[in-house]
Amino acid sequence: MRLATHRLPGLVITDHEWQDPLDHAHPHGPRITVFGREVVAPQREQDSLPWLLFLQGGPGGEAFRPGGRDYWLGRALQEFRVLLLDQRGTGRSTAITRQTLSRLGDARAQADYLSLHRADAIVRDSEWIRRDLAGEDTPWSILGQSFGGFCATTYLSLAPEGVREAFLTGGLPPLTADPDQVYRATYPRVLDRNYRYFARYPDDQQRAAGVVDVLRRGATRLPGGDPFTVRRFQTLGMAFGMSDGFERLHYLLEQAFVDSPSAGKLSDRFLHAAEAATGFVAGPLYAVLHEPAYCQGQAARWAAQRVRDEFPAFDLEAGAPVRFTGEMIYPWMFEDHAELRPFRETAELLAERTDWPPLYDPDRLRSNQVPCAAVIYHDDMYVDAAFSLESARTIRGLRAWVTNEYEHDAARRDGERVLGRLIELCRGER
Repeated sequence: MRLATHRLPGLVITDHEWQDPLDHAHPHGPRITVFGREVVAPQREQDSLPWLLFLQGGPGGEAFRPGGRDYWLGRALQEFRVLLLDQRGTGRSTAITRQTLSRLGDARAQADYLSLHRADAIVRDSEWIRRDLAGEDTPWSILGQSFGGFCATTYLSLAPEGVREAFLTGGLPPLTADPDQVYRATYPRVLDRNYRYFARYPDDQQRAAGVVDVLRRGATRLPGGDPFTVRRFQTLGMAFGMSDGFERLHYLLEQAFVDSPSAGKLSDRFLHAAEAATGFVAGPLYAVLHEPAYCQGQAARWAAQRVRDEFPAFDLEAGAPVRFTGEMIYPWMFEDHAELRPFRETAELLAERTDWPPLYDPDRLRSNQVPCAAVIYHDDMYVDAAFSLESARTIRGLRAWVTNEYEHDAARRDGERVLGRLIELCRGER
């Protein structure tokens, strides 16, 4: 269904909704709403243009809201009509939050429902939408950022006939690695980021230690009422993989105290910012489905928590230097975060689930016929470059651009150049 059209300087944006099957294996069963924004350049509004589907990072991430030709849009709008998809469960698609979860029934029913929100379902939604927008026999181009690249790889496995060409930015997934293997590769990279961070900002070690001292007293609450614990404070390292991640934390710690660390009183400004930086209000599915996004026929069983025990540097014993964690989800989050508490029993059921279907088909990828190109960030904290390179070798014809010039957010920071180069690689122009 075509909804409203809005005109911004340099953009024409049209909202769309579709009623997709909740379970594509049962197309006549319950339906959900899937929302997408069509974006086109004003001077090309009436042209017959090929489509570019953007698959957002996540899991559980809505598409970015355009305010201009930001990110990579300037390059894309030269030749494409772009669809910014709110993946199922996010944004203006039938959203899943703590306020809507109870409508799904008991914890078992909730787990069954949420299990239908991984990359395979997102690909089948995309195919449903492609047939409506582009036509049954007209493939479209796809651009996958981070988890969106995972979805793009699933697309090449499940429905390559729907893809004209594929561009992946920081999102070539491990095709066979289980969650334990993923986190054994991830924790050393996070530790390295800690060393680099404190080398850049050595005074922050004392500031961070001062915050930990305050939090250990156990009486600090965030503005929303959640306890502010040491373990939640450590998750501020999540930003370390972004180009401005070190600065985000540094400027946050600068404002941590009302007067000085010795005074031992955390500032309201710091508490509000820390709550926002560590919360999941906008994306609870990110926490619930993060480890299941790696599962194919095995249970996650809180892999990040178990593997962390192999890296005692993150355990803040008395006097130990503060070490921040990264892109990890822990079971305690479903106790400490108000927005996640309603998901606690459901998340436990999903963590024990063993019947996850395959997300990738290595044999089909070895015979891939779809032109595709991927940028692999050599020092990526979130997506292991070694796994990505192995996947690149598996996908027939994929052209990989490996660089340490950028961090994980290059598509946001220098999107026109990044997408432009991927287009050239994909089409054999360089």
